[in-house]
Amino acid sequence: MLLLGAILLAIFVLPSPWGIVAVVAGGLTDIAESLVLLKWSRRRRAATGVEVLIGMRAVVSSPTQVRVAGEIWEARSDGVMVPGEEVVVHGADRLTLLVH
Repeated sequence: MLLLGAILLAIFVLPSPWGIVAVVAGGLTDIAESLVLLKWSRRRRAATGVEVLIGMRAVVSSPTQVRVAGEIWEARSDGVMVPGEEVVVHGADRLTLLVH
């Protein structure tokens, strides 16, 4: 956007040597802004996948399902899971959470 503004200033407003300076300055500022925004957008990767749920607390919603992070997941436990009980996710087997 700054480059476009500099080109318009160079064509319609500024005298000869200053028009080139405005276009170069606008272009460099545009490139610098793009690089800063690109670096800023890559500062942290989004956490995705079942691995993110390991260590989180979940609430048992049925004998085979738990609610964790607002989602219902199939779950397996060594003991009996009672609805309303709070459990901790300690692993995953494909799309089934392992809880205790």
